[in-house]
Amino acid sequence: MADCCTGKKLCYCLLLCFLVAGIIGGAIGIHKWYHSGLNRWHGLGSTADFQKIIQERCDTYPQQIWSYSRSRNCQEIKQAFMSAFISKDPCKATKEDYRRLIDLADSTVPCNKRVLWSKTKELAGEYAKVRGLVTLEDTLLGSLADGLSWCGEPGSSDLNTWSCPDWKKDCRTNYLTVFWEVLSERFAESACGTVQVVLDGSLENAFNEMSIFGRVEAPNLKPVVTLQAWLVHDPGKPPRDSCSGSSIMKLKSILSERNVRFICRDNLSRDEFLGRF
Repeated sequence: MADCCTGKKLCYCLLLCFLVAGIIGGAIGIHKWYHSGLNRWHGLGSTADFQKIIQERCDTYPQQIWSYSRSRNCQEIKQAFMSAFISKDPCKATKEDYRRLIDLADSTVPCNKRVLWSKTKELAGEYAKVRGLVTLEDTLLGSLADGLSWCGEPGSSDLNTWSCPDWKKDCRTNYLTVFWEVLSERFAESACGTVQVVLDGSLENAFNEMSIFGRVEAPNLKPVVTLQAWLVHDPGKPPRDSCSGSSIMKLKSILSERNVRFICRDNLSRDEFLGRF
């Protein structure tokens, strides 16, 4: 040790100490950041190029009478979308945060055109397209956000691209979940005529009370509405639920309390469902 602490060896010794301390400090910092910083959530981070995608989808969205009856300012809509969640706690979203965005880009859908779904997104979308009907994802705001994720951090003007809250593991009041709940509620409560819902008959419980359809859409249908349910099972799989099953009876009970008329058809394969109309 005496030789190490003389002349040039003293410099090397000190340099080595600083290097080791830097590595240890960096490791501790990364560990703390990983567990309490931007990467602390269990969900996917914000979609890359989020703002660019929103702008492009808005610019190219087909302006049809049933889906958007007013002129739209895509730049203003994008700014309203960003201001709803940027610089805010990603676990403290409220419906009020999206009020301005909804006011700017709300959609009008005629009676008898709405299609709801639960665990059947692609099938419902295909059915709606063939029949000239409308799913939530076909509306302006639904199409802007479809397949994207987003969240911010308090005090930061940037999106968190590392992680966002998962509604089961972190918090239900995150900005992604609340966004779709707000849109789903308005989509259901403004419905008129016959509303259709496509459910997965391959599941033991085709109706799930904890799904967005179960906890948001079904309870917000107005008494003037008729709900037509289709239980469709996957190709090669036998149906596991039916219109007389306990889950569908629960759905019928919820609708009955709201004086919503209910019609149900089951035992349909995907091909039969898409080809029978």
